[in-house]
Amino acid sequence: MEPAHTHTTGDLDELYRAERRRLWALAYRMTGTAEDADDVVQEAFARLLAHAPEPDRSRGWLVRTATNLAIDALRRRRRRAYTGPWLPAPIETSEEEWLAARPSDAADPEARYGTLESVTFAFLLALEALSPRQRAVLLLRDVMGQSARETADAIGVSEANVRVLHHRARQAMDDYDERRCIPTAALRERHRAALESLMAALEAQDGARVEALLAESAQTTTDAAGEYTALATPLVGRDRVARLYLVATLHRQKGGTQREIRLVNGLPALLVRLLHPVRRQAPHTLLRCELDAAGRIEVVHAVLAPRKLAALRFS
Repeated sequence: MEPAHTHTTGDLDELYRAERRRLWALAYRMTGTAEDADDVVQEAFARLLAHAPEPDRSRGWLVRTATNLAIDALRRRRRRAYTGPWLPAPIETSEEEWLAARPSDAADPEARYGTLESVTFAFLLALEALSPRQRAVLLLRDVMGQSARETADAIGVSEANVRVLHHRARQAMDDYDERRCIPTAALRERHRAALESLMAALEAQDGARVEALLAESAQTTTDAAGEYTALATPLVGRDRVARLYLVATLHRQKGGTQREIRLVNGLPALLVRLLHPVRRQAPHTLLRCELDAAGRIEVVHAVLAPRKLAALRFS
């Protein structure tokens, strides 16, 4: 057991300001939800107060504690029954964060994924194929820039085990790596234009135009966590996806809506507020998409679960 040491209030405040954002960023990527990330950071600092490691070791202690708390939170989330498909909880990414998080093409493995790329839905969903420890190793090594030694200390394994976990994690990310989602300014603009065109076509109830915007193999996934009307499984096919959103838009128009495009998880997304929801209509929805090489919409994600949308500001 580590000996307890005394931290002044000023020391703790400074440590919290310096480390909170980094720990939250790691926990969010580990768990895929802002709510779990909040809990991990809160618990990590609570344990810091209880155990009081040496001040010059506090930062490493916090990373190790937060990493293992996040691993536990991910395991709990995966064990729980979930109604319908699971999607990450969206978070807003400001212009300042975008400018500060330029992706790197360097060969250095510690710069493999940019900080903004690693919060995109495409990246977070790819991480779902990894075991909790593989996920931790990949994030610590390839996103957070930790060394193999630091990563081994963080998750309590040997450096040899880190190398094995890292290799397997990268293998599991092969499909993602073939079509990496790096949120460049050009990609951001293409997503914004696609969403604006889709929104206009849906509001005009122009079915032909909606289908023209979709890839032939287009699919949609809706995540309401069982609280509102949503698809039980992903829906596949351009005509079926078009019909679904045409009907949904028509129903929402009756009660009135507020719409706004914002930068969410590195790319533009459409936030919709339903002014007068009825029955099992979700009052808030986040709609986002993925584009194919030709610029057509091949994936539409709709997040309706209120707890997942808690981190977003709706008008």
